Amino acid sequence: MARAATASRSANGGVVKSADRVMAVLDLVAERGALPFSEISESLALPKSSAHSLLRTMEARGYLSIDDERHYRLGSRIWELAQAFHEVDDLRTLMKPLMDGVVERTGETVQLATLEGVSAVYLALSESPHPMKLTSRAGARLPAYTSAIGKSLLAELDPAEAARRLDGAQLDKLTDHTIVSVPALLTELERTRERGYGVDDEEFAVGLRCLAVPIRDLDGKVVAAISVSMPTPRYSRAAAANARAALAEAAEKATAVLGRWQG
Repeated sequence: MARAATASRSANGGVVKSADRVMAVLDLVAERGALPFSEISESLALPKSSAHSLLRTMEARGYLSIDDERHYRLGSRIWELAQAFHEVDDLRTLMKPLMDGVVERTGETVQLATLEGVSAVYLALSESPHPMKLTSRAGARLPAYTSAIGKSLLAELDPAEAARRLDGAQLDKLTDHTIVSVPALLTELERTRERGYGVDDEEFAVGLRCLAVPIRDLDGKVVAAISVSMPTPRYSRAAAANARAALAEAAEKATAVLGRWQG
């Protein structure tokens, strides 16, 4: 009954009640193993009509499964989510030596990110040895339209899908250089696709410039992007060319590494 009390308190504390019940069911089944309907509804103090609908929905989505004895177990979707987490962790492990190599070649901070909606989610960071450098962290989430790494990922979407995601999105003007018009941004994404790399020309923060390229697996699917970020005082045509070459070489090596890992 402890879990039922927890669910009740959470619901009264402003959490969405139906979502709280889903999490409570998952916690309960994970803790006790396969359970009959009656034990789940009683343990969590769920009305039977609500419990029936909830468990049917969770089963349909693959979060629960029913065995021959009509007991509910954790479903295959839980395993898929766990695998996705491990894949991200594996991606970090595989990419870190390549990222460190780009830092050695450029002297600048290197980041790895994926795209979620219209946000760039940072997975890993290799820091510049310079005192003045970009500071960030794994797990940070930034608007993709303001960053080179985000634009390189958005550019790899089908143009119609990119337009759909950006339609209605709030594009805040972070600096005088930030692109806040969707048509202008879609045009920039087309340029990004054509040249093969993304650019952030002080669009996220004044004094910071970035370049980024997508990371592909052997099938050509984009799995992430990698960027070099440098303070504007250290930025030059030569520095940018060196960063682009280092990124392109790292991306090519990453594809080979991912191929060996996936194979």
